[in-house]
Amino acid sequence: MAAAALHVEKVDRPELAKHDSSILDLVFIMDCTGSMGSYIHSATNNIRSIVEEIVVSEKSDIRLALIEYRDHPPQDATFVTRVHDFTAKVSEMKGWLEHCQAHGGGDGPEAVADGLHDALKLTWRAESTKICVLISDAPPHGLDPSGDGFPNGCPAGLDPIKIVREMAEKHITLYVVGVEPPIVPYRDFFMSLAYITGGQYVPMVTSKLLAKVIIGGVREEISIDRLMQEAQADIDLEMQKAEAEGASEKEKAGRINHIFTSKNMRSKQMHNAFGTASTLAQEHYSKCADMSEMKSAWSSKPAPPPAAHASAIPTAETSYELMEDQDVSEDQAARVYQKWQNRKK
Repeated sequence: MAAAALHVEKVDRPELAKHDSSILDLVFIMDCTGSMGSYIHSATNNIRSIVEEIVVSEKSDIRLALIEYRDHPPQDATFVTRVHDFTAKVSEMKGWLEHCQAHGGGDGPEAVADGLHDALKLTWRAESTKICVLISDAPPHGLDPSGDGFPNGCPAGLDPIKIVREMAEKHITLYVVGVEPPIVPYRDFFMSLAYITGGQYVPMVTSKLLAKVIIGGVREEISIDRLMQEAQADIDLEMQKAEAEGASEKEKAGRINHIFTSKNMRSKQMHNAFGTASTLAQEHYSKCADMSEMKSAWSSKPAPPPAAHASAIPTAETSYELMEDQDVSEDQAARVYQKWQNRKK
């Protein structure tokens, strides 16, 4: 007797949304503790010009969101985070920023993990270029036990390393604007967070340049996304070969750069002389699976002499100019490789 035919009901499923670099979801994650007043004011005063320049230059459909964070009680009794989900209205974003106040903070570390975690819960558009700009002058809880009211980590149990890895899997690129010199001892840590997502760490010593950094970083990121889209098939094929051959990450990034060079593909690059991810950030910290591993790695590193820190800090005259029509740099190729890894998951 012949077996009865198996009937499988066809289920209509929407096609996966295709990425569109002209659609931009941009989030500011802002430390709103007492020392950050000038950066809040700079963002407030320049948000309209930031959006206008991005829209005009990149023909972008842009939405904005804001996450404010301070700290957990008893370190701060006001709020841990305040979340303002995406809006297409610049006036609404400006209003949110106008209500931001730099206040409190308690101990040294702040609720960085909570701010990053809230970014995951925003209503991101599936097809958008997704960028978070974290503006901070202090580390998260659980990294450096000295002066930390929560030395075992975020009291809500949030792990910034795991959160950033989830951001990367969701194709969210993190840019960290590190307010220096306060954040200098933790620079490699924040570099690693950005590097995991294919983003950048941008050190700053004056809030006057914040708008230029945001515009330059966003425009560079859009250009990288466009390059990836145009060369996606070639990158996929070459990376499959590289993995089969056991190539190192550096070799894979070099092959990606060769693809761009052979196709005469050009990029935009923000001048970020002090922000290139260090070897420590790329090869060690970015490999940590969670804050426990990060804390162990961070505490075991040799402390650099004070003079080394001082010589590596940008000045108020540091240039963050956006350079157009550039050869793709080694740093950009390494970031593209990170993004490729994240997007194949």
